[in-house]
Amino acid sequence: MPILEVRELRARYTSSGPEILKGVSFEVEADDFFAIIGPSGAGKSTLIRCINRLVEPTAGSIHFYGTDVTTLPGRQLRILRRDIGMIFQEFNLINRMSVMDNVLSGRLGYTGNVRTLFRAFPRADIERALELLQRVGLQDHVDKRADELSGGQRQRVGIARALMQGPRLMLLDEPTSALDPKISREVMGLIKTMAEEFGVPCLCNIHDVRLAMEFCNKIIGLQDGVKMFDGPTGEMDQAKLDQIYAMEVL
Repeated sequence: MPILEVRELRARYTSSGPEILKGVSFEVEADDFFAIIGPSGAGKSTLIRCINRLVEPTAGSIHFYGTDVTTLPGRQLRILRRDIGMIFQEFNLINRMSVMDNVLSGRLGYTGNVRTLFRAFPRADIERALELLQRVGLQDHVDKRADELSGGQRQRVGIARALMQGPRLMLLDEPTSALDPKISREVMGLIKTMAEEFGVPCLCNIHDVRLAMEFCNKIIGLQDGVKMFDGPTGEMDQAKLDQIYAMEVL
């Protein structure tokens, strides 16, 4: 049974503006590492952000473990977002905070405002954060400010923070676009390894087709908001890629 079912999803940013997503449907299984590819402006980031309603869909449904995300009121949506971790293109860290505090911020959905203000996190959360930082290779950087880290290190903090939530799905919004090719491959490998280890399916908007082909088991290809391909990575070939990217302006 799919853990995520998207049906006829449509989105636009203003009521009179162009439609960004045009009836996109797909399913994500519990063991999937799903890539979303396509030219710039195809709607990849919009699709990712509709899943947890950072962007509000204008039509269609998104069922996450049987719950229609598009109908949830504010409080229930906040609770659901605990189950959906997100890794961002520009890391989205708080620069003045330590690496440890950035990772612990992944528990904000479970911790009251007063406890958060005074950093009164439960001991179990602190131990969990230390364990995750060790897993991403940052155990020696716990007390550093986030802005003292390299790009690759900053994204590793983002990975640890997302997993700190204990998510049932991870959304990756261009997680490697700010990194050089060598670090990009290392980061994608780390995400895939840890996602498999913790049993978390992933939906990844990615600009690098080579990384998508190497690390993802399924691919959605978008062109101008329309789904052009949806299937196993092994079924993707150059002819299909040429069709997906036919409208890209070089």
